[in-house]
Amino acid sequence: MKRSYRILVCNKRAFTLVELLVVIAIIGVLVGLLLPAVQAAREAARRMSCSNNLAQLGLATHNYEFSMEHLPSGVINPDGPIRSEPIGQHVSYLVQLLRYVEQQGIADNFDVDAGAYADANAAVRSMVVTTFHCPSSAWTMNEDESAALTNYAGCHHHEEAPIAADNTGLLHLNSKVRYGEIYDGSSNTILFGEMLPYGNSLGWVSGTRATLRNTGTLINASNVGKGGRVGRELPEGADELWVGGFASHHPGGAQFCFADGSIRFLTDTIDPDFYKNLGHHADGAMMGGDF
Repeated sequence: MKRSYRILVCNKRAFTLVELLVVIAIIGVLVGLLLPAVQAAREAARRMSCSNNLAQLGLATHNYEFSMEHLPSGVINPDGPIRSEPIGQHVSYLVQLLRYVEQQGIADNFDVDAGAYADANAAVRSMVVTTFHCPSSAWTMNEDESAALTNYAGCHHHEEAPIAADNTGLLHLNSKVRYGEIYDGSSNTILFGEMLPYGNSLGWVSGTRATLRNTGTLINASNVGKGGRVGRELPEGADELWVGGFASHHPGGAQFCFADGSIRFLTDTIDPDFYKNLGHHADGAMMGGDF
């Protein structure tokens, strides 16, 4: 009996080097197109989280006002003007809001009378509070790791000037502004906004330029120069009385919480005079319209 055999020949065609390089090039192009979209999506998420932090601070400020019948002081200190150096009481508005952002434990461990720089308050001074920090910022501590930072500053004045009792913003030295005293309207007055802390910042417990800024300097302008827009260097010529303006890591401007609790993104190309009016709570300017 004869047996027949069939030989199966496998004739598979392999990739050529040219085809492989073409595929790699296509994948590279797709990844190059995808990465900016992923980065944009991440920045949008960080910006939304930052906006939520501002909203929580706005709500906390309203609750504080309901309880105390006035807004918190921008800084508590026996006298002024305030110098950005670790001397004095310098208790910031953020310390006063701790109980209203569900940080009762931290508030109970802070001695207001002892002041921001007392040894008794060292543990609180180095405490990182997520609500006080923008997720787009890479820094949570100052350069010598002695104080935790914040990216949200109260508006103390409508021009570049030392922090004092006669400032025109809602949060300044020993201020106790009532909502009825906001002549220009709460929807037309900045309560606080984003800022970039400098490397030698005194931290969120300190009511200095570490937690207060003004609208006399355009958005992002006070961080231009040595170190760049997102740098941590002070501008040349800035002394202990210099305060500075608002800024952020978000492209094109910064987010602000107004006295009515609304969160708005203001561009860094905003009209300077209009911007100053937003920092003054009773200048009588006729604002009108949307911005």
